[in-house]
Amino acid sequence: MSVLHRTRNTPEPPAPATPAPITPAPATPAPATPPSAVDELSKPLPPRVPRTRISSVWLGICAAAVGLVVLIIFMLQNTGSVEVNFLWMEGSLPLALALFIAGVGTTIVATTIGAARMTQLRRLVRDRKS
Repeated sequence: MSVLHRTRNTPEPPAPATPAPITPAPATPAPATPPSAVDELSKPLPPRVPRTRISSVWLGICAAAVGLVVLIIFMLQNTGSVEVNFLWMEGSLPLALALFIAGVGTTIVATTIGAARMTQLRRLVRDRKS
């Protein structure tokens, strides 16, 4: 049975056939009982802390730090030298550095295409407003 439904349609416990003898109250107070799960669920939740720009920046810094640690581990494990040929240039460099340069080049190309598309959309919106 779910905790949420315990208070609904719960049958009353049967009454004892013979009345229980009345005992005097103890001299020491009884220990306080902890609140039940139903009481805990019925309390309203405290309001959430609002998300701010600083919290977003903090999350970005943490993600960047983890990414840099992974990149450093990758570069330390791939130090073997490879032969690279590009157009008229050739040479050898560590595998990790070659892959890093390829990744940076891809990022630059993708960012340039994205910036061109955003500029195109801004011009389109500006022309439709006027």
